[in-house]
Amino acid sequence: MFKILIVEDNENLQKLYSAILRSNGYTTLTASNGEEALKVLEKNHVDLMILDVMMPVMNGYELTDVLRQGGSELPILMITAKSAREDKREAFLVGIDDYMTKPVDEEEMLLRIKALLRRSKIVSERKLEIGSTVLHYDSLTVDDASGSVTLPKKEFYLLYKLLSYPGQIFTKFQLLDEIWGFENESDNTLNVHINRLRNRFENNADFEIVTVRGIGFKAVKKSAAPDNE
Repeated sequence: MFKILIVEDNENLQKLYSAILRSNGYTTLTASNGEEALKVLEKNHVDLMILDVMMPVMNGYELTDVLRQGGSELPILMITAKSAREDKREAFLVGIDDYMTKPVDEEEMLLRIKALLRRSKIVSERKLEIGSTVLHYDSLTVDDASGSVTLPKKEFYLLYKLLSYPGQIFTKFQLLDEIWGFENESDNTLNVHINRLRNRFENNADFEIVTVRGIGFKAVKKSAAPDNE
């Protein structure tokens, strides 16, 4: 059973998130600010953290920074009323894994939590399998029916991200932020890397990379019928 820490200074939201999560099989812990959260983390194993930004004593950005500076890879879903692009940028730069704005859609929150927990498991194992295709995180190599290939770092991370969530659509902004960390915000850079991956794996029997017009990209398992985009 997964244990989720809810760090939120609004008591009503604490209770709401906790009720939703418990009704879906999760165990929950709560804290009202960053300092309380650190004390909870010292005494408990936590699989994922839901985190607000604006809190007294220690806010969400500060808590995330403390955790990441200390080497923690705890998955963090930030849920906040702050929706400006610069707020999201700051959140991802300090190290959060996903971002939602209030008020949250219950189903979407649960889907994002499920995806983050799956991603965390993949990262801890340092290996990802899609059919007969295996991605080895440490060596940046991909094994499939045609053999083994070592990819350039950015190409590998991009492919790993897409294949970690088959069927999920990622916007260009999300992928640029995740892979390049705002070093380069050019759509052309992303398009070039996507095209290289498509060319490299055009004969792969397990997956393909699909363009979702006007939005971004997703990886689709070939065993499942792709949507008509």
